[in-house]
Amino acid sequence: MLARGLAVALSAAAGGIATPAAAQTTLSALEVSARQALDRLISTVPAANALNAKAVAVLVFPRITKVGLVFGGQHGEGVLFRNGKADGYYVNMGASWGLQAGAKQYGYAMFFMTEGALSALTATNGFEIGIGPTVVVVDQGMAKQMTTMNLDSDIYAFIFTTRGLMAGLGLRGNRISRASR
Repeated sequence: MLARGLAVALSAAAGGIATPAAAQTTLSALEVSARQALDRLISTVPAANALNAKAVAVLVFPRITKVGLVFGGQHGEGVLFRNGKADGYYVNMGASWGLQAGAKQYGYAMFFMTEGALSALTATNGFEIGIGPTVVVVDQGMAKQMTTMNLDSDIYAFIFTTRGLMAGLGLRGNRISRASR
């Protein structure tokens, strides 16, 4: 499974365009996997549950594969949930360069708290992390201190189910765009 993800990530990083059809997850399996990941997250992390109740939409990537040895890449597919229903499918691709080595898989969920933040994702040809709406990555310490009274950012992101080891320093870019399925 990790070998397939490695091939997909390297292909995406090298080609920068599309993922080979044989490596794509079927829509139904992707939606099931994303919904299960979101359900696990909101049932085990009270802050994620509170955000889910107030968010206008949630984008869930159940598995991102990241690999690198000097040059690296990452790839994953996700589902945007709005009002509890799948409202679109997205791909996350990134490339990096620098002192790095390893491979890992992880998932993450992005809680869009405003329509403006969501439109930065849906009204463009892609969403680059770090440009546009403020994205706050919630760690365990912050999650314990969050209440519905101190939610003032555009987007909150939770990273979950990390497997593998990736270490290094370098330059990287990460882009989320709507999948053409």
